[in-house]
Amino acid sequence: MPQLRAAVILAAGHGSRMKTDLPKVLHKLGGRTLLDWVIALARSVDAALICAVVSKRTGPVGKAAAQALGGGAIAVQDPPRGTGDAVKAAAGVLSGFEGHVITLYADTPLIHSQTIERVFAALDQGAKMAVLGFEAKDPGAYGRLVLDADGKLEAIVEAKDATAAQKAITLCNSGVLAAPAPLLFSLLDDITDDNASGEYYLTDVVALARARGLEVVVVKASEEELMGVNSQSELARAEAVFQSRKRADMLASGVHLMAPETVYASWDTELAPGCVVEPFVVFGPGVRLGPDTRVRSFSSLGGVMAEESVQIGPFARLRPGTELGAHAKIGNFVETKKARIGDGTKISHLSYIGDAIIGDEVNIGAGTITCNYDGFDKHTTTIKAGAFIGSNSALVAPVCIGAGAFTGSGSVITKDVPDDALGVARGRQRNIEGWADQFRNKKARS
Repeated sequence: MPQLRAAVILAAGHGSRMKTDLPKVLHKLGGRTLLDWVIALARSVDAALICAVVSKRTGPVGKAAAQALGGGAIAVQDPPRGTGDAVKAAAGVLSGFEGHVITLYADTPLIHSQTIERVFAALDQGAKMAVLGFEAKDPGAYGRLVLDADGKLEAIVEAKDATAAQKAITLCNSGVLAAPAPLLFSLLDDITDDNASGEYYLTDVVALARARGLEVVVVKASEEELMGVNSQSELARAEAVFQSRKRADMLASGVHLMAPETVYASWDTELAPGCVVEPFVVFGPGVRLGPDTRVRSFSSLGGVMAEESVQIGPFARLRPGTELGAHAKIGNFVETKKARIGDGTKISHLSYIGDAIIGDEVNIGAGTITCNYDGFDKHTTTIKAGAFIGSNSALVAPVCIGAGAFTGSGSVITKDVPDDALGVARGRQRNIEGWADQFRNKKARS
């Protein structure tokens, strides 16, 4: 019978190999931190309790974990003395929990929820412990999974402590391990630091469980899925894996990617069937595009919601808070931010529209900008349905352009324009006859 589930996420490492001040697990993959990936994994398998184990050295990690999980879900490992000690630090958070608990790692973001379901299923089917392993192309420093004659897991041996024969084993440990909570914490009480590193290894619980006559099984997944991130190069490799998965998902759902390898998505990018994405497009977090929308080359979108049949780009930059109505058009070299743009509205080229509310069927001429910032506060520009904004207009917010109104090209609009009116705010033209000829003669003599 399925048991309640809990997850312990180990997030105490700083990650010095990343060569940055930012803690390793706060680096981003697909627009989301490694830590958030693993928290989402735990939630996706219905973990009733999630505990993050952090270190005093990495204060930002503790803050991020507490923000995501609540302060009561955080355990501090101080000082860090190995993975076994880290899991043991979670005992207080899981006090009284009788279900199955799994150990996850905040630097291992690519594991599928289906894989974790298989680990829990092994426990539900009678095993007392299940370890997630993989066949390594180059086992190197990975811990080796030593099987008995029946194919059950006998022990996990760290590479530093392995014999020559054990180092020849290619079945390796991912670090992910699941067991009933009471059993796991009972075994952790028996581990020692008698090893090459002088640390308390979580992996030692396998041999201790076998010594009690308990069955321990291995659940296998691919090496790629179980890869950890410890350096910038490994983060780049993980990003490539994520992008490949995301592109495959989009193509399978009916999205047309003209050059898939040039399109970069975020973890939550949602493109409806029928969308067309031209080469060299980047989707930041928070993008959701309706059916039959086309994003043209060299555009960057983040925090954008669009209805059906919208056209975007090329060379467009759509920033968070942009909402596009059906059949809207955002053309080349247009930037938007915190702007609601109505159905059928066209902003075809060379414009900045920020902090704006624009109605349906509005035409925004080339070079138009909303002057939304006075050096202290942001202000809103409102353009009502059917208005026509002449090219090179500067709309100084707060200001409202009425329904069906026009602004003359080159105008600096500082006052509201009534419905169906023409707003013009520019100097009157004066022609000086013969001035150009006189100017050229003067330059020629000098």
